[in-house]
Amino acid sequence: MDIRDVPEAHIDRALALAYLVFHERPEDELHKHQQELMRECERIGAYDGDTLVGFVALHRFTLSVPGGEVPCPGLTYVCVAPTHRRRGVLSDLIGEVHRRCAAEGWPLAVLWASEDAIYGRFGFGAATDGITVEIDSRRPLALRITPDERPLRMVDPADAPELLGPYYEATRARRPGRLARDAARWRGEWLVDKDEEDDELSPPRIVALGDPLAGYAVYRTRPENEDTHSPGLVRLDELEADTPQAAAALWSYLASIDLTGTVRAWGRPLDDPLLLFAADRDQVRVTGQFPALWLRLVDVTAALTARSWAADTDLVLELRDDRLPSNAGRLRLTVISGAAHCTPSTDPADLTLDVRDLAACYLGGTKAVRLVHAGLIGEHTPGAADALDAALHTGQLPHTGDEF
Repeated sequence: MDIRDVPEAHIDRALALAYLVFHERPEDELHKHQQELMRECERIGAYDGDTLVGFVALHRFTLSVPGGEVPCPGLTYVCVAPTHRRRGVLSDLIGEVHRRCAAEGWPLAVLWASEDAIYGRFGFGAATDGITVEIDSRRPLALRITPDERPLRMVDPADAPELLGPYYEATRARRPGRLARDAARWRGEWLVDKDEEDDELSPPRIVALGDPLAGYAVYRTRPENEDTHSPGLVRLDELEADTPQAAAALWSYLASIDLTGTVRAWGRPLDDPLLLFAADRDQVRVTGQFPALWLRLVDVTAALTARSWAADTDLVLELRDDRLPSNAGRLRLTVISGAAHCTPSTDPADLTLDVRDLAACYLGGTKAVRLVHAGLIGEHTPGAADALDAALHTGQLPHTGDEF
């Protein structure tokens, strides 16, 4: 295969390949939106002669990590023609992504996996998890804390990037795993008038708490289905708040919207405080949990030194990386006063692990101790996994709500 850039003239070819692989037939409006999105991405193709048989697009993202942020590519529309499976096409595309990461100085790459089984073998680990929460809102939301009493107001979606953007960026610093958004991303991904997955949903609604802003929620509604007698739905897309009381005010608002009986929030963080301050967990239920953002450490040393650390430690890690041999081998990780230093080492390893498992732990969402118990990390020095977890600890669990 010939791996090369996909020119703008071939965007429709790339989208047609993606529609074939993912069994999609988007409406004209969505197709036009995807064309615009592809124009903003780097586009890598695998060509068999003149035929495009593999494709991956790269967003240029900035990802929050503990103590800072790093630039990284977000892989999307990863696809291989069904006629060319098991011929190394995906391996070649991912290899080209690795080469571009090295050229750009990107220490890591991220994606959402359409099939979990695929990306582990390419060194990606599930670095954040999401949960789906449902609230039975046919009665008032029972809470253990008093909601913030500051006034709520509706926000015109046209004004949302200017009002919500700075607030969202401030919240990113508190939680790893979140992507920076510019006004174009707000408008193109979060505030589109018609939801591509459910055309019965309303346009986006935005409610804000306080002035200055202390929290907001972005949501859509769907009326009661008279045929199935299912109640009206409030689908929450995003909720941010300064305090638990501010969050409680927003959740209470969502659960009190007339002519609805269910609030459904997809992709909430595992440590959402709602799950603790809700007084009745029969009313507030977790109905699903899933891996969200998958992360690949392309340059392990650069990635480890790019984040801050919660505890001093000195460990020798023996890493396996079948795809990027430059990452493999023994590495001494020394953390002093929150800063990491990495050097090659010939000393005996304290921990032996695959790069995908270090990626899963990188943002603080997966405990190394759990991977030891699962037989995925070898612990040669008693307490080494606990020491790594203490150093990786974050005040809030990593969370990613932005699909791409």
